[in-house]
Amino acid sequence: MAELRLAIIGVGLIGGSLGLCLKDKLGDAVYITGMCRTQKSMERSVELGAVDFASDDPAEVVRDADIIFLSTPVLQMVPMVQRLLPFMKPGAIITDAGSTKQYVWNGLREILPPDIYYVPGHPMTGREKSGVDAAQKDLFVNKCYVIVENEGVPKEAYEQVCSLVRLTGANLTTLDIAKHDRCASVISHIPHVTAAALVTLLNRSHGDQEACLKLAGGGFKDTTRIASSNADMWADICMTNSEAIVNHIRILQGILGEVAEAIENRDRDALYEYFAESKKSRDSILEQTRNMYELI
Repeated sequence: MAELRLAIIGVGLIGGSLGLCLKDKLGDAVYITGMCRTQKSMERSVELGAVDFASDDPAEVVRDADIIFLSTPVLQMVPMVQRLLPFMKPGAIITDAGSTKQYVWNGLREILPPDIYYVPGHPMTGREKSGVDAAQKDLFVNKCYVIVENEGVPKEAYEQVCSLVRLTGANLTTLDIAKHDRCASVISHIPHVTAAALVTLLNRSHGDQEACLKLAGGGFKDTTRIASSNADMWADICMTNSEAIVNHIRILQGILGEVAEAIENRDRDALYEYFAESKKSRDSILEQTRNMYELI
């Protein structure tokens, strides 16, 4: 009999990658059930080996699960837990892959009974493709995986989730919930908003669009790659981390305003300083992050 029973709610890129990784690492020591929306997704998830069993019936998916991994768009997480709760066993642990944490926690703490535990998580990884066919067993390797501090969770539940994350090869770290949402906005959310803005700028280039497309080389493609990400997911992220994202958009607008002013004033020294400082900072950030994370 499997030592661990895991339910993945939403067997797409992230959920599917977790399933592939854990089956590769643990084999028959883990039994994974998956909840999917369509028959095609269920069949594909089992065929690829991301789960052992898939269904759209919440009772079949979660009733024996030790850990329930939520990998749906953020706005769907709390309603999904409400749907799953009647079938969860006492002592079950909920964790998630949501990119915003305060919104989910605010909702879950209103509905969770005292014998169901929530350990907030956020794997800082992804691809521009979505769906279980895009899943990879090594998706988490050397990527940051945040476990958010939650003082109401027993240490054993917290450690069980951390142990699971370690198996993925991710760099495990912890943050408090407010700091996580602010930092995720800067590191993840604003880059996605900006990448989409650059594509929108191209779309609004009017009569120059065809000529611009001929010039679109590696730089434009690299910078806008993440604009191909799942629209549902990113709309939900903006709705659930709005304060931090709006604040950082305003700051970014100010930075771009300063650059525009320097260009208008033909202030080459200011422009040189802008590009030189950003290069220096980025090079330093890359160096710092090479050995930044310690597994906990």
